[in-house]
Amino acid sequence: MAPKKEGDVVFSFNGKYVSWAHTVVAYAAFIGAFIVGVSLHYHKIVQNEHYGYPEEWFPSVSATIGDRYPERSVFMVFIAITSGPRFVLVGLFYLLTRRPKSSLPGIVAATGLFRTLTCGGWTYVTSTDDHDWHDIFMISYLVATLPWTLGCLALSPPNPASIKYRKVLAGLFFGTLVPLVYFFIQHKVHKVAGAYTIYAFFEWALILFDVAFDAVTALDFQTFELVVKDINGLSRGDAKLLKESVKEKDRDSALIHTSTFDGPYYWPAMLDALAEILHGYFFWSVLTSLGVLVWYFPLWHMGISGYEVMVMSTVSPFLLGVPFLRSLAIKHNRWVHMSSLVGLAAWLVKDPAHRLFTVGFAVWMGCLGWSAAWYAERRNSARLQSRILAWSIGLVLSSISKFANHTNNPVWPILHPGIGGWNKTALVVAIFAVWRSTRQVSTSGGDYVPPNARKGSSLLAGLGFGGLVFAMHSLLSDSSTMILWVWEGYPVRGPLAVPQGAVTLLVMSAGLFFGIALPGFFGSWTAFGLGSVGAALLTLYGNWTGFYGGLVLAFYTMGVAPVLISSAVQHNPAITFGLGFLFYNVMVLFHVWVVAYAFVPGGPLVREHTDWVMITTMLMIGAGVFSALITNGSHKQKTTSSPRERKQSAYYLHILLALQLLTGSIAYLRFPTNDYVPYHKDEKLITAGIWTIHFSLDNDMWSSERRMRDAIKELELDVVGLLESDLQRIIMGNRDTTQYLAEDLGMYVDFGPGPNKHTWGSALLSKFPIVNSTHHLLPSPVGELAPAIEATLDVYDTLVDVFVFHSGQEEDPEDRRLQSEYLAKLMGASSRPSILLSYLVVKPKEGNYNTYVGEVSGMHDIDRSDWDRWCEYILYKDIKRVGYARVSRGTITDTEIQVGKFVVGEPASYTDERIPEEQVPPGRRFPALFRGEGVRGHRYHVFDEPWYYA
Repeated sequence: MAPKKEGDVVFSFNGKYVSWAHTVVAYAAFIGAFIVGVSLHYHKIVQNEHYGYPEEWFPSVSATIGDRYPERSVFMVFIAITSGPRFVLVGLFYLLTRRPKSSLPGIVAATGLFRTLTCGGWTYVTSTDDHDWHDIFMISYLVATLPWTLGCLALSPPNPASIKYRKVLAGLFFGTLVPLVYFFIQHKVHKVAGAYTIYAFFEWALILFDVAFDAVTALDFQTFELVVKDINGLSRGDAKLLKESVKEKDRDSALIHTSTFDGPYYWPAMLDALAEILHGYFFWSVLTSLGVLVWYFPLWHMGISGYEVMVMSTVSPFLLGVPFLRSLAIKHNRWVHMSSLVGLAAWLVKDPAHRLFTVGFAVWMGCLGWSAAWYAERRNSARLQSRILAWSIGLVLSSISKFANHTNNPVWPILHPGIGGWNKTALVVAIFAVWRSTRQVSTSGGDYVPPNARKGSSLLAGLGFGGLVFAMHSLLSDSSTMILWVWEGYPVRGPLAVPQGAVTLLVMSAGLFFGIALPGFFGSWTAFGLGSVGAALLTLYGNWTGFYGGLVLAFYTMGVAPVLISSAVQHNPAITFGLGFLFYNVMVLFHVWVVAYAFVPGGPLVREHTDWVMITTMLMIGAGVFSALITNGSHKQKTTSSPRERKQSAYYLHILLALQLLTGSIAYLRFPTNDYVPYHKDEKLITAGIWTIHFSLDNDMWSSERRMRDAIKELELDVVGLLESDLQRIIMGNRDTTQYLAEDLGMYVDFGPGPNKHTWGSALLSKFPIVNSTHHLLPSPVGELAPAIEATLDVYDTLVDVFVFHSGQEEDPEDRRLQSEYLAKLMGASSRPSILLSYLVVKPKEGNYNTYVGEVSGMHDIDRSDWDRWCEYILYKDIKRVGYARVSRGTITDTEIQVGKFVVGEPASYTDERIPEEQVPPGRRFPALFRGEGVRGHRYHVFDEPWYYA
């Protein structure tokens, strides 16, 4: 430290006035803008995209401080003045809390500076100036608020008053976020009148609490006195008016030690934790990709193909039953894991069968490597806990990556760089992560195991591990899976994939955190009972009730993972992990057979029994808990672990916290805008299509979302029905194609009957608001369930009913007859203009066709003269049909796209008399892009051009 320089005191003041200045000027910025805005532009600033005064009568913060003069200027002037005290406040808090050998004060100070700079960003770059950068600065500010708040709480000096106020204000701030998000969704999604006014109250409350939280520093800064000295005496002319001296204070007395965060932040240990988590992420990425590749083969063979045997790639831990192979896998664990990375390079293998074999080998080695690594650490509880955390957080990170990429994992081998894959980057990062995470580390001592320590059943432990992995994979490997289980259509009465998918990820992370903190509770029958209740609610109920049950189950599943794995490693790994993965495979097949029963031997025995799948899963986990109560109770953790080992888990949890900030940012960026516009609104045109998308896997085993998006956009479809669209099973990757299409194309989406309704899926995308929708399961006493969506759309202020329907397969004629009668009555009950987008499995003018098209339904074929159809049909009534086209599938699927053009507000016509395109107004014509050879394999085919009608 530099020596103190003597001089005259020119000016001095107590540090608390820095806090007061910051508080007063910050409040002046917001309150001043509010007063000016209400005085000059009240009706304009309470107006939003849906409502104005009197439905909305209180302005939001963004509307108040936004683009209008002079309130925007008032806000900017005062917020600029606030920056001075703000920088000083952050600096003083750092000086107050810094410690020798502690990095936390510096991290908190850096976060505070970052928040200050990003605040300037969203303040001076409004959404009108540059919407993207405004959002980037705003999201960064909000994300940094959590570590700043938690850091200030952790470093708060032992002043009871300041600690109390910080806790209260932090609780109020974060508690306000819940109703804030709720009323924003009510306004943005449900368009509830007055919801934005209530949202505005909570938004203003956030501002008040945020500034007040920092105002608490006034209680802490009283220990400081800021002094300005003239060391050269240039101000002596006024020296008599100034203080002559300042009382010396002991610097150390102002610094309060917080033992919880004492010691240096060991960055190599943080890097180790990050590498292990990435290692876990890549394991889950490869494992979750296997099912998608397996599914390709029965999908294109329309039955058992033989390639399904690759599901058994996970049973490699059986090899650990051979002592020599077990020793080899533990000694050379790095190379076992490194060999599993070929799964990330599998996208380079073009032949689908060879790509499947490549990923199967990777899964084989990955399961072997992780099982051997866990078993090797069975006597070192600190290292074992770290590896379990890495593996479990890897699942969370995998789900986050899918949340960010519309349910596709960007490192999957069904993607390549041309369609959104990060394959090259992933492979390079994975090599470094696995290399670092598998290097030898020095350990001291080990857990003490009494000679007569009791062990539970290895078979039950294996059952528990299998149930755990299946629950994680089937329900938690994608944040939207449980949400789609409980989805029941419009109006929205439950959670949405965005933003509530972030809630699923938060609860998963919280469950893992408490699982580490409270292993005794999660290993108890009480916790198991709560998890079982959650499973029952998820299975039996829809909307919010079912979702809350799913959150309870997610919380319990992640929390019980450390308990079950810690128990499993104390047994023969060939039994616990080998049998465990075998049981997991049986469950994978079980939960596919409940819907694929028509294609597998014995399938009808488990037809439509997702409830049996859930019961079996919970019983398996319960078996593991039973064994763990005995095993874990007899194996005590060591108490002589090194400081680095004791702190290691903290690094994993810090990364887990950072991942929650990332998740919140993703949810904000993906939040739907709902400002969708049809392609030809001036013509009052509705262009509707039907497409069987074959589970979004193309002929060459690539994900087809982007090319589907291009075809739908270029055909200018305002409404499109998608069939074979339910991908929310392990074997299909737990995906949801409609999320990407809806967000990229700007459309509302109804997923249709959910994954627990045992269908192959139907979905509806619409540029027009979906006023109401009902999901139907049509009579299917023998064959596959036939899903249907009945939706009412607001089309140019006219209500139009749209039906999306997938009939049962050809082998079950009685099912198809009953379904035709059901749907005919359903359509006939509608008195509104109606359109059917369907897959009927009939020949024109024969059999059940005359039930779908007839007096009962009131529906008419879009063109009765088109004889070359078997599956897809478009029917309509009470709406003017002006065009019809058939577009080839390209290499995306095995079914064409059929498109109809309709006009709202003109009399319907049912003749098949066609007119030349020259007589059709340009706005009602089909795109010329698909004439001739077309584009990317899509062209007008069968009759080689669109048909138009008068």
